[in-house]
Amino acid sequence: MKKEIIINSTEHETRAALLEDGKLVELLVKNADERRIVGNIYKGQIKTVLPGMQAAFVEIGMEKAAFLHSSDIGQASYGGRYDVDEDEEAPAEIVRKARRAGIETVLKDNQEILVQVIKEPISTKGPRVTSEISIAGRYLVMVPDDNHIRVSKRISDWNEKKRLRSIVRELRPEGFGFIVRTEAEGRNEADFKSDIKRLLKFWTPLKKRADRLTPPALLHQEMGMITGLIRDIYSDDVDSLIVDSRAVYREVMSFVREIAPALKGRVKYYNEKTPIFDYYNIEPEIEKTMDRRVWIKKGSYLIIDQTEAMVTIDVNTGRFVGRKDQESTILRTNLEAAREVARQIRLRDIGGLIVVDFIDMYSRENRRRLYDEYCHWFKNDRAKRAISPVSDFGLIEMTRERVRPSLLTALSVPCQHCNGLGRVLSTNTMATKIERWFKRAKAKGSHNKFNLIVSPGLADFLTNGDGNRVARMANTYHFHINLVRDTTISLQVFQVTDVETGADLTETHKT
Repeated sequence: MKKEIIINSTEHETRAALLEDGKLVELLVKNADERRIVGNIYKGQIKTVLPGMQAAFVEIGMEKAAFLHSSDIGQASYGGRYDVDEDEEAPAEIVRKARRAGIETVLKDNQEILVQVIKEPISTKGPRVTSEISIAGRYLVMVPDDNHIRVSKRISDWNEKKRLRSIVRELRPEGFGFIVRTEAEGRNEADFKSDIKRLLKFWTPLKKRADRLTPPALLHQEMGMITGLIRDIYSDDVDSLIVDSRAVYREVMSFVREIAPALKGRVKYYNEKTPIFDYYNIEPEIEKTMDRRVWIKKGSYLIIDQTEAMVTIDVNTGRFVGRKDQESTILRTNLEAAREVARQIRLRDIGGLIVVDFIDMYSRENRRRLYDEYCHWFKNDRAKRAISPVSDFGLIEMTRERVRPSLLTALSVPCQHCNGLGRVLSTNTMATKIERWFKRAKAKGSHNKFNLIVSPGLADFLTNGDGNRVARMANTYHFHINLVRDTTISLQVFQVTDVETGADLTETHKT
């Protein structure tokens, strides 16, 4: 598979695109005035401990307090370190027992604590934090106040896992645990030594600052989007990294020389007249990420609906009818859809609960093939996820790590007319609401001369031919109603004012 990283940087915005075989699969966008805080380390102060939720709120100096769940509390807080053998990810029994005892046994109000942001603030929620600090290097992630060694699940060769674990165990400084990253596969002892040296050089002054400062205090700000991207995914399997900004190119080259000097020859500066995202056909793909409907092949398509609670994706055959039996046609459509669904989820950075409604298939073997195909297309996804098999109803349910707001949230704002609902009231419904308003106004009996202010489209509907609803309301209730057309008002809104005083009466008689 050919992998390319394309970076477009301007004064106001930086965008990084990951292409796999020429197709856009991941897009990161950062505005010049935007601050990302995932990875930041703070010295905070416990604001409130909530035993009923097994969580605490931590003051870290932001608008909203950070949320710390008991499952995100590091082992040192529970009294002592522990060893994790092989690839065991669950805490040791001593930690499980402590957690069952309750968060209130380890955290108290006003207690000082080091935390790291693991989720950006989303919607009305503040950031989510963990007290298990982790510092990412090129090949290792260092975990202070720990002593276990884990190896990335993406390294599948058991002998290689054993080799890597053995090397890191010999090099591990006392009081630090490590997670061996996927990029470490095939690396030697010298690579790990230099990585550990860099990580310790970073941690030592940070710890001294933490001991000296009073909370809330920012101790470390995570590296920028571009350098973070390079650290995490720029490896031997990336064919090229292309940048269209001279300043960013110099920054990238400096960082690559430090962490992966063997790959500096793959970094290229783009200075053609055609905008870089147009040249690589990325711009049209970005435009499509705003679409609810996504076409696949031969007329089949997806419908993607994002809500705050979950995301639903519906697979439709559309115009594709196939040439063989129905089951074969459906299987082929579902397999094509599986690839595109995985791409759209990665590209749009969709997180949380996701339900994909594939077309129903009777064959268990076909459902198994669909599940395997679906999982296959997520193998390069950097986000943590859990995927359930295809249900009898043709549904695949999955959860995917939500670190930051989705691409839809980053690139758009809720519609001012429908407030994010995606639908607006029909003109007939709005006309009926207006009639109900005047009926209530008649019952109140305090006014009889009104200005009715509506959009031109709604005004046309209200006065259409013999069915002039404004005239009928005036005759029925013995009102004087002036119809005012306002091009600045939404179809979803109407306003009624008193002719003599100009007072806004709309809120007085709500529909």
